[in-house]
Parts: sequence; structure tokens; C-alpha cells
Amino acid sequence: MEKEKIKSVVLPYSLTVRELAEQMQVSPIDVIKVLMSNGVMANINQMIDFDTAAIVASEFEIEAEEESQVSDEESALEEVKELPRWRELIDQEDPEKLVNRPPVVTILGHVDHGKTSLLDAIRHADVLSGEVGGITQHIGAYQVNHNGQEITFLDTPGHAAFTAMRARGAQGADIVVLVVAANDGVMPQTKEAIAHAKAAQVPIIVAMNKMDRFDANPEYSKQQLSEAGLQPDEWEGDTIIVPLSATERTGIDDLLEAILLVAADTKILANPDGKVFGTVIEAKVDKARGVVATLLVQNGTLEKSDTVCTGLSCGHIRAMFDFRGRPIDKAFPSSPIQIMGLGDVPTAGDLFEVYSSEKEARAVVEDRKDELAVSSRSRMGVASLEDLFNRIEAGQTRELNLILRADVQGSLEPIIAELETINGQNAIRINILHAATGNISENDITLALASNAIVIGFNNSIDPMARSVADQKGISVRFYNIIYRLKEDVEKALKGMLEPEYEEIVLGKANVLATFKVSKLGFIAGCRVVEGVLRRNGKMRVIRNGKEVFVGAVASLKREKNDVNEVRNGFECGVGLKNFTGFKVGDVLECFIVEQESSS
Repeated sequence: MEKEKIKSVVLPYSLTVRELAEQMQVSPIDVIKVLMSNGVMANINQMIDFDTAAIVASEFEIEAEEESQVSDEESALEEVKELPRWRELIDQEDPEKLVNRPPVVTILGHVDHGKTSLLDAIRHADVLSGEVGGITQHIGAYQVNHNGQEITFLDTPGHAAFTAMRARGAQGADIVVLVVAANDGVMPQTKEAIAHAKAAQVPIIVAMNKMDRFDANPEYSKQQLSEAGLQPDEWEGDTIIVPLSATERTGIDDLLEAILLVAADTKILANPDGKVFGTVIEAKVDKARGVVATLLVQNGTLEKSDTVCTGLSCGHIRAMFDFRGRPIDKAFPSSPIQIMGLGDVPTAGDLFEVYSSEKEARAVVEDRKDELAVSSRSRMGVASLEDLFNRIEAGQTRELNLILRADVQGSLEPIIAELETINGQNAIRINILHAATGNISENDITLALASNAIVIGFNNSIDPMARSVADQKGISVRFYNIIYRLKEDVEKALKGMLEPEYEEIVLGKANVLATFKVSKLGFIAGCRVVEGVLRRNGKMRVIRNGKEVFVGAVASLKREKNDVNEVRNGFECGVGLKNFTGFKVGDVLECFIVEQESSS
């Protein structure tokens, strides 16, 4: 019996070519042919927007409708869950007090395409001459003023630092500027930069550098960018490409205008009077000054007298300097600053927060050390093949992220094609984050660590430095020389990995007696525990008039102004929930945990 033809589909804002083909129940090859006939060079894993997908659907006589960005409560909760911690904290601020803050921009690109020269042109400062061999040796943060608006730039030494920040859920950049040399086009490291930027889910602006060169070929570079998934806006895409020359200092104003334009569309907000937090950019020990940390303030106003806690380090700020090295007393959102006073060297990418006292900050650090000790074993080998599959079995992830490296393009394409044949056969989706030829590099390992991916090599080897990092971080790298064995291993691992059964265990209940706002913590419910126990590591359900209005994690649990791990029946406490501010007197809070049912 012939299968009934699809007449209409509901599509998200963006999706891959493969996902579009699955929705329409047609061959991905046919979709690619339609895209090519419309001037879009796409592969099966390339992301396309709704407008492009709708045009393709019309060619198949299928009506496309764009789905709501938040179609139901479950998808909304999932979207919130994937946000970095600092974005979650901003969402807890009073919306009426949120104002625009300067955008934070990271510059990425191939090693000699002119990243530092571009920053030099932007800042009008001779930074390049101070770098050994012209390659950036440290992470810096700078601010410039364009037409009365501030822009903050993070100068990274490569993809490793950018990935390390994202791996900790605290990637601070709002926009990525991808530098591409007009005479070289898209290089392997450019593709890696695109993969990192897309994984961090931030807008990308392309700076087409070296336009002054006699051999510049911008049209060919744009074609390569299109094939890499960045469709130029002049080709009806959504990627702004700005032609410029860093050495001649031409096109710089256009780039800054493009950054401010994207920032305006992105709605980059903060509350200068709210909870103070941000991201650690870098840190080191200075023989004369002790621990010196470079911070990016992302919300609130940091003051010289504040007590800061980040990761396993805390301390009272003894001195604070702006990015020019000038002493300051206050720092506002999107400000890059240096501080002195931390007891230990924090890790780049860690979230920092301000606490009311050093005693409170030290208590938080001790809790984190305890959690670290308990979970240290489970974190070993987080990206090994077996442990990643165990996480899939436990329902902790619904995707199998892969990074592929093959000896030649002729090997890479059949491998991808074979993996596509088993994709979508069960509830687990295979997601190829990055596929390239050559040996496995250090960037592949750091991307795998950041994305909980596994690294697969075919007829190749691994660079010595990459091997060292893989061993240090516990990343498992698999090598194959026969395609069907590679496919077999992935296929066997995915079979039967449907979501396991879980049971909910209610720990206790509490009645909301009062609601109030604490400047450092946000909205708090004053409660009395009436049954069982409330635990900080549990989840909380808010029940109003017998109906559930919210389910989420506990952000804070206090008893007489002290942070506690649990509060038992008969005692009063203060409860704060992540991403929820709508407490009302009379609400019932139900604390519960979710455990996997044991197999019989």
C-alpha cells in the first residue's frame, strides 16, 4: 500500500537538511538538489532557516508552518535547562530593571588571518608588536567606544580558551567575529572556529580581512563560507560579512556598526542594580601582587569592597583596575576588570558571584569541594565511549555527539553516509559536530570535552599534544580502518538505548507564609515545613490551588540566614528556585527526587 503523501509540516526556526527531509518523508538527496537549484550549497548536516526550508517544502507541494519558539511547557523548561548559568541568573532578575549592556565580542579565526591585527586596528593600540612571533600569547579583554556605545572584546589565544569557557557553562561572549582572509578563504582552523561558535550558540559576524591584497578573492571566500554553513546576507542568508583591511584600517567602522546592529537584535540585557556575577577571563599569580584575576562583569555592579567567590576560590577585593590598568571603585555590566584579593587561582570560564561575607563565601567553597570529592570518580573519562553510552542509557542525554577525523575526504564522506543510515532508527540522535581530514588535533579533544562528544579516527593517528590532553582529561579516542566496524560499534551501542523508567520520591512539603526579595539571591519564599524534609539537592514543585504551576531546581535553602542542605518538619526556612519568581502566600512547595527504577 502506497504511503500517504505529507501535505503540511510544522518546522522550527532552524533545522538540518536531514531533519527537513525526515519531516517531509523525502530523500535528503532530493532536498539538497532543490537547495542547489536555488543557489544554496548545502550538505546533509547543514543548518538552514525556516524561510529556506519553506521554499524547499513548496517544491514538494508541502505547506510549511513555523512552530512557536516555545510550543509547550516542556520545551520551555528544556530551553532554560540548556542556558549557561549566568544567563539563568539574569533570567531571575526583575524584567522591568533589565537594561541594555555593551555586547561582549570574541574574535576567532585561522592562525594567520589577522585576529590580533584586527584588534590592534580597533583599539588603535600597538598590541601585535608585543606578541612573540605575532601570535597572541594570553587572553585579554578590552573596551572601545563607537558612536557613543561601548563594545567589549575578548582576545583569545585560540579555540582552547573559548571552548574551556563554554565547557563550564559560562561562555561569556555574546557575539563571535570570525576573521577570514580574503586571499586564503576558509581554512581547516576556520572550520573549527565555526564549529566552536555554533556549539556555543552565539551569532557570527564574518570579518573578511586582507581586502587590500592583490590576490584577494572575496567571492570565492563567500562561496566557501556558504558551504561551511554561513550563508552571506547578500545571498539571502543571515550571516553579515564585512570586507575590511586591518593593516590599512579600512572597514573597521563598518564592522563595529555590524556588531552594534546584531547586538540590538540579540537583546543583550543586564540589571546594574541586581545580583553581581560574571565570568573569569584569566588568572595568574603575580610575585608582587599575589593572585590577579581578570573578570568580566555580566550583571550588577561590582565594588571594591565586595567579597567574590568563584569555583574553589574566594576572597575580599583589595584592589580593582580597569582594562587600561587604572584603579577603579566600581565596575558595571560588560566591564573587563582585574582584581586582587582571591586566595587561590580560579579557572578561566568559572562563574564568579558576590557574597555578603567571607564566611558565607568560604562555606560555599567548602560545599563545592565536598561535591567535587563525591563526584570525582564519575567525572573521570566523561567523554569515553562506554561512559558516554552509559549517560545515554541513564537518560542524561538524547544525542550521541561525534567528532570524525579521516585520512582523506574519500574516506570521510562514506563514513558520514553510513552513520546517516542508522540515524533516527531509535530515540537517540547522532550529531556529527565536526568532520575533517588529517590527524586528530588538540582542538578536536577540547571540543569533545566541551560537548561530551567522542572522537573517532579512521586510517590516521593523533598528534602528540592531543594525546597528552586526551590522557589528562580522560577523553577516549577510537581508531578504525574498516568502515563497517566503525558503524557496527555505534549501531550496537545505540540499540535498545531508550529512556529508562524513573520513579518520583516525595521527600517533604512546606507552606509558603511570606514572599520577599533579597538583593543577592532574588525572590525568596518564607516557608514552614509541614511534612518530611526539604533538601537543597532535590527538585521543587510549586502547587497553587491544587494545580502545579512550576517544577525546577532549588537555587537556595536557608535557615536563619545560614545556607543549609536540608530543613526538617516543623522548622521555618527560606527557599529560592531557579528560574521562578512568582511565589504567592498560600502556595505549597513539594520537594522530591527522581530515581531510576531498578530492573527486576
